[in-house]
Amino acid sequence: MNPETFARDLLARAKIEINGPNPWDIQVHNEAIYARAVANGSLGFGEAYMDGWFSCAQLDEFFARIVGARLSERLPVSVNLALLIAKSKLQNRQSQRRAKQVADVHYDLPPEVFEATFDRRLTGSCGYWRQARDLDEAQNHKLDLICRKIGLQAGQRVFDIGCGWGAFMGFASERYGVQCTGVTVSKEQIGYGRRRYAEPAVTFRLQDYRQASDEPFDRIASMGMFEHVGPKNYRVYFETARRLLREDGLFLLHTIWSNEPSPLDPWIDKYIFPNGALPTVGQIGTAVHGLFVVEDVHNFGPDYDKTLMAWNAKFQSNRADVAALMARKGHDGERFCRMWEYYLLSCAGGFRSREISVGQFVLSPRGVREGYQSVR
Repeated sequence: MNPETFARDLLARAKIEINGPNPWDIQVHNEAIYARAVANGSLGFGEAYMDGWFSCAQLDEFFARIVGARLSERLPVSVNLALLIAKSKLQNRQSQRRAKQVADVHYDLPPEVFEATFDRRLTGSCGYWRQARDLDEAQNHKLDLICRKIGLQAGQRVFDIGCGWGAFMGFASERYGVQCTGVTVSKEQIGYGRRRYAEPAVTFRLQDYRQASDEPFDRIASMGMFEHVGPKNYRVYFETARRLLREDGLFLLHTIWSNEPSPLDPWIDKYIFPNGALPTVGQIGTAVHGLFVVEDVHNFGPDYDKTLMAWNAKFQSNRADVAALMARKGHDGERFCRMWEYYLLSCAGGFRSREISVGQFVLSPRGVREGYQSVR
């Protein structure tokens, strides 16, 4: 079977037609895409989009359909995917030496890219859309939800594992009067955070989480960072959190998770999140054995679809500025923008299919004696 026939038959299983009339149908502009996609899998397909070889009016729904139909299971294993799988088995892809690679590729992009995409606080994780009217409200609701779930009180010391641009620490210090310390491996995030939150209540450290010193914190929070930890390090991650948390403390973990062991994606690994890996609920449960009591699990997976679509809408309104910025930095500005929208919309489709979810775990070292009261 030739590559075009294979592609047409495969996409038909998800009710997608090549050059069809529906907004989720792809429009092919270069016939070489079929051989490229079949030979190189997700990497070839994503790069073909970046190069303008095809377009799609509703790329998010295209991905929701192909993920929901599990089409990846019918694709031959490409060489780049086979190599990625082998590396994940043989190496610790999220070791301290490799941990900074995701910053080099993604988090150390110019902060203006994230300002053009995220909310006003630069909250780089899923918002909470219950009663929220827009992106800024959804992110403020999420940050406040975390504060309420761990019962923040004025004067407490809080540790943020993977603090990003400081959205949670800034919010928690302003609204709840707590002292926050956060770690990140991104120099750009450190620089941005220290400029924006130049006050004693908020401290940024350029540091791997495994290097955190032994000092007791009343509460720990971590948002959108566990996806970079990797299965070989899950136990060390939770041992580190346990070491840093007081006996009567609470730890909130906000993370994406997959319904089953997550298939690796060479395109995402190359262009967006090197060495990333989505956990399953079962892997998290196993990793906390003997360290934490699981007090609460809250799944609000569809909210990430809404968040990513809101990010894309904001990005599209700033697209020309981002293209010009990246061109000044020596990149192909239009190709970068196509990469960025492909990232946002493909991920939105993944959450819409419900093959992946996002939510929060509340953990305590020895269990809340009277019982934890769930907060929503």
